[in-house]
Amino acid sequence: MFKLITLLLFFSLLYLQTPYAQQEYTPAQEAIIEKYLDKGAYQHHYISQEWTDYIDTALSLDTTIAILWEYKALPLWKTRRYEMALVSYDRAVQYNRKRNLSRRGFLKCIFQKNYAGALTDLQMAKKEFGLGYENDHTYDFYIALCHLQLGNLEQARRVLQTELDRAAGRPAGYTVHYLELFFMGIIQYELRDYDKAIDYLDRSIKQYSQFSDAKYYKGICQLKKGAKIQYRNLMHEAKADYDKGFTISEDSRFYEPYPYQVNWSMVTLPE
Repeated sequence: MFKLITLLLFFSLLYLQTPYAQQEYTPAQEAIIEKYLDKGAYQHHYISQEWTDYIDTALSLDTTIAILWEYKALPLWKTRRYEMALVSYDRAVQYNRKRNLSRRGFLKCIFQKNYAGALTDLQMAKKEFGLGYENDHTYDFYIALCHLQLGNLEQARRVLQTELDRAAGRPAGYTVHYLELFFMGIIQYELRDYDKAIDYLDRSIKQYSQFSDAKYYKGICQLKKGAKIQYRNLMHEAKADYDKGFTISEDSRFYEPYPYQVNWSMVTLPE
């Protein structure tokens, strides 16, 4: 457990320390960062009181350093105090819009489940700064998720199809992410095109052979088509994979369930 917590802390800090669209600091601001972050908050876990105390002290000296507001919001996101987190993160966007606008959209989408708000942020970030990435996926991936969760199925399909078709800027031999294929399968399922849904879910499973969530929805599609034996087999196979820990593998899964991630406590397996 200790190793897991340490690993999660490392990846969280890795993002925050990445010099992406870095704010330019004055010597006085650099001194604050060194004293209260490098030699202060970084020495503690981000959900500790000490972490917040160092951040608050730094903010009492200078409220215009965007990364301080990011850090102040971090434990609030991770402990699901979303309204409080946004109060701080809005200030982070104010002082470093290029770094934080799309990130706020991601956080609203995956953490807060505020899909209309996330859609606004992500579309604005794309318009102002061009198509970028958050957590290994482009803004369009999250825009499609927002449309899906808002019931805008055709818009979700169009946006995600564009993402699947996009080749520019990707390295040779690039393979479409299994989660993009999964969500296209979900969109087709919601559009009640079960054959297309199964096709995309199969492509997702081909990349991630023990992906329990994809097998679950493939099973549901088979049931819709009247294939009860395939449905039963897939449900039990999916549950067995889930019991081994195979589900959506995004880093944020440790904190929040993803859209359409199966809640097995609500599932009754067929006999």
